[in-house]
Parts: sequence; C-alpha cells; structure tokens
Amino acid sequence: MKTIYDFEARQIDGKTVPLKKFKDKVLLVVNTASACGFTPQFGGLEELHKAYGKKGLVVLGFPCNQFGAQDPGKDEEIAEFCQLNYGVSFPMMAKIDVKGPDADPLYQWLSAEAPGLLGSKAIKWNFTKFLVGKDGQVIKRYAPNDPPAALAKDIEKALAA
Repeated sequence: MKTIYDFEARQIDGKTVPLKKFKDKVLLVVNTASACGFTPQFGGLEELHKAYGKKGLVVLGFPCNQFGAQDPGKDEEIAEFCQLNYGVSFPMMAKIDVKGPDADPLYQWLSAEAPGLLGSKAIKWNFTKFLVGKDGQVIKRYAPNDPPAALAKDIEKALAA
C-alpha cells in the first residue's frame, strides 16, 4: 500500500525533497495560488503552522496555475509574495499541476485516496486541502472554502493518534 512517503517533491528553491523526510508528522497538503479569492487562507495556514508545528504538523504549499491562471509567477516570485504578504514560514514547493494528464504523481495519489464531493477525484479549485496522518495515509479532503481554522479539531485528533 502506498503512502505519502513514497513520493518526493521539489521545494520552491528547486531542491528535491523525499516526503519520507516528514515521516511520523501530520501533513496538511494544499494547492495554493497568489491571486485567488481564497489567497487570504495563507494567513490561516500560517496560523496552523505556528500553533501546531512544534507538535508535529507540517503544512506543505503547492502553487498551481491551473485555476483561472491565478498563480502565473515564477517560483521565486511566489515565494516572495507568500513571505511578504502572509509571513509564510511553512514549506512551499515548486509550482505543479494538480489535475489533468500532467498532474503531479503526488496529487494523482491524493485525489484517488480522498475523492471530493460526489466521489469526484479531480481537484476543482485552489486551496483544496488534504490532511495526512502520521502513518502517511490520507485522513480527509477539505474544500477550498473550508477555512484553515475549521481544520484544527481534525489536526489535533491526528496529532494525538
């Protein structure tokens, strides 16, 4: 059985990181965009990172430009935007596709493990969130309009597991 630890990702600085680096952590994986109506969620994601990071939560942001071309910048520009506007200190990854034929393998797996509304596997918009337990398995998928603060109880439960 596959886990998130079977994948790797490219950090926003271009370095590849095996996700097994985060073994025994709770992960919140989010596809992000810099010019979306949900972009202010960066602030809420940073709050979760600060509140639960020392307890074992890692927020991973994956910029994506597939929804309304709302993240057209280069990785360096995205990193600067997130830091300047929202003080993002959680790991940001390099821009990827999260749906379609060129979807990153990680997102193909996440989508299959936790289908969305009516069983749809496709990512429908920016700021779709996946909570992954310490065992590397997907616990739950959250819609873009679910504010980060609403995930706190599930995160606490996953950290306690």
